Amino acid sequence: MDNIRKVVLVALYNFHGWYKNPRILITFALSFILCFLLTNKVIQFAESYHTTMQLVEAFVWTFSDSNSILLSSLLLVLLFADIPFLNAAVPFYLVRIDRKTWLLGQTLYILLATGVYLAFILGATMLLCQNDAFVGNIWSETAAILGYSAAGQATGLTVTVKTLEMSTPYACMGTIFVLMLLYALLIAFLMLVLNILKGQIWSVAGVFIFSLYGFLLNPQLIQTLFGWPAQLMYKANVIVGWVSPLNQATYGMHNFGYDLLPRIWQSCAIFALLILLCYGIAFYTIRTYNFHFIGTEG
Repeated sequence: MDNIRKVVLVALYNFHGWYKNPRILITFALSFILCFLLTNKVIQFAESYHTTMQLVEAFVWTFSDSNSILLSSLLLVLLFADIPFLNAAVPFYLVRIDRKTWLLGQTLYILLATGVYLAFILGATMLLCQNDAFVGNIWSETAAILGYSAAGQATGLTVTVKTLEMSTPYACMGTIFVLMLLYALLIAFLMLVLNILKGQIWSVAGVFIFSLYGFLLNPQLIQTLFGWPAQLMYKANVIVGWVSPLNQATYGMHNFGYDLLPRIWQSCAIFALLILLCYGIAFYTIRTYNFHFIGTEG
C-alpha cells in the first residue's frame, strides 16, 4: 500500500505542474479550437436540413476519420513535451522511493492525463452541438441523411451504413474513445522512451515521424498518388489496416464481419502490446539512467 501511495503522489505532483502552466492552457485551448473546426461541418449540415443530432454523434462522425485523430494526437506533444518531469523535486523523490516506483508514477500520470485530454475533447464536441442534440441512444435523422443520401456522401464525413446498422451512438462513441485513448497512450509512451534514451528533441521528432508514417499509410492518399485500381486498393487497404497504428485507431478501418481488416479487439491487443513494449524499454533504461538536474525551483 505504501508503494501505491508513493506512485499516486508522484502522479499528483506532475498534475500540480498544470497550475498556471501556459503550455497546458494552450494545449486545451487548441484542442477546443480543433474540435470547433472539425465539428463545424457536421453542425452546419444539421442546420441546413433543420434536423437534430444525438449528443455524441459529432464526436463519432468527427473522430471516425484518421486525419482528425492524427491532428488531435499531435497536441499531445505539448502536453507531454517534458516527460519524464526532471524538475527540482525529483532528487528528493529518488531519495525516498526507488526508480521503479518513480517510473510507475510517471506511467499513472500519462494514463490519467491522456484520459483527461480525450474526455475534454469528447466534452467539447458535445458542448458545441448541445443546442440541437438529444441524449437518447438512437441515431438521429441527421445521421440517416449522412449515411444513406448522396448529400451526405458529398460532405466527405465518415458516416458509413455499417456504423448505423451495427452499433448504437454510445457504443460507437465508447469504441472510438478507447481506440483514440490507446493510440494517444502509445504516442505518450513513445515520447517517454525517446526522451529517456535520446532527449527531448528526439522525443518530439520521433512523434512527428511516427505521425507522418501513419499519415502516408492512408488508403485514400495512396490511391490519389498512384491511381491504383479498386482490386489492388482493397489489398493495400487490408495491409495498411494492419501495419499502420493510425489506421488501427480509426473505427472504420476494422473488420465488421466481411473483410480481412483487423477486428476491434485485435487492434486493442496490438496497442496494448506496443504500449507494454515501450514501458518495458523505459523500465529497463531507467535503471541505468543518469539524472542531470540543473538549477532549483524558487
